[in-house]
Parts: sequence; C-alpha cells; structure tokens
Amino acid sequence: MDKALNRVDFFRLFHGTALRFGFEHFCVIQLGADQEGGSLSSKLVLHDLSAGLAETYDKRHRFHESDVAKSLYRSAIPTVWRAGDLPVELGDGATHSLLTQLGFELAAVVPVQATSGARHAVIYLGDNNDIHRQQHMELCYETACVFDYFSRAVLSIKTGTGLTPRETEILRWISYGKTASEIALIVSVSEHTVNSHTATILKKLDVVNRTQMVAKAIREQIIQ
Repeated sequence: MDKALNRVDFFRLFHGTALRFGFEHFCVIQLGADQEGGSLSSKLVLHDLSAGLAETYDKRHRFHESDVAKSLYRSAIPTVWRAGDLPVELGDGATHSLLTQLGFELAAVVPVQATSGARHAVIYLGDNNDIHRQQHMELCYETACVFDYFSRAVLSIKTGTGLTPRETEILRWISYGKTASEIALIVSVSEHTVNSHTATILKKLDVVNRTQMVAKAIREQIIQ
C-alpha cells in the first residue's frame, strides 16, 4: 500500500478490496456540508461503477434523499444495506432505497475522514446475499487504511493550481452553465479553442466530465 502513488494505484487497491470481500464495485464519495444537495455523480471522488450508471441514477433521483445518504449525514457508524429492506424514513422528505435504484443487492458503507477534515464514505456494491460480522469488521479496517493513504497521497494535493488564467476563466463560465459556443463569444476565441481548453481542464483536475469538473473546482476553491 505504501507504494501507491496515484489515482490508478488506489483504484486498484479499492477494487481489489471490493473483490476480496465478495463485492463487485466500489465508490468513494465526498459528503460535503450537512444534508446538502448535489448529484451522486458530482460527489464521486473515485469509483469503478459501470459507465453512465451514476448519471442515469441522477436523472431520476436525488442522492441526498436516499436512505444511505441520510444515514451517512446522521451517523459515522459503518452500515450494511440490503435491497430487500424497506427504506427507513430518516428525515424530512422522501426516502428511497439507493440499492434498489442502482440495481444491487447488498452494500457495505464505511464512513471515513480525510486528513483535511472533509467527510467521505466508501461504498461497496454487489449482488451477494450478506457479509459476515467478522468480514465486515475486516473490510472496515482495510478500507480505513487504504483511504488514509489515498487521502494523504491524492486528496491532499490541490490539482487546480496548474490552471492558467484563461482556463480558470473558461472553467468559471462553464460553472455558470454556458455552452462552448456561448463561451467562445464571451471570451472572443473559437469554439474549438474553448473545447481544447475544456479538455485540458478535465485532465488537470483528473475528472471525466463537466459535472465532476465544476464540483471539484468548487470543492477545492478554485472557483467560488
């Protein structure tokens, strides 16, 4: 574990942990402020979910209204969730089953905290029936160890410091919901140039789409 240096290394570590304990997928999410809104895809820090799964979920549901999310905002105790369990009302508003909506049978949720103090959670998902108590304890310990290294080696490094003034400007307009063609008119460059800058920003912030890009930029205070 001490040889892990980047996101790819930790992707393999989390994925390997998931498989060893009978799960198929993992996702590391940042919780942010108490019961704040935001889509699941914007909260993903690292994951191996199927392409488009989080985005499809976001079109129909609000993550902060799910049973798992509400539980995470009220407790730091690791939990196990089963698809057959009825959603428990954990606060104001509707509550839906995250497992049912994502299409899995079992989830192990491990709350963790970065060295910066930011709250996160590692969620393991699969179609297995259950996890034994001893296995759950071992999973929680191993997850805490991997996340601690991940926090210090990856999350503590500000990725946005390498953005140029022009890239930061374009990023800010993107956060306002402007399209590439609109931004091109605003900053007096070609649409191709805007798209080129956007691709560079995605790479520098180590994210895969505009939603994650804006969420990470705000989280790291690159833009307000």
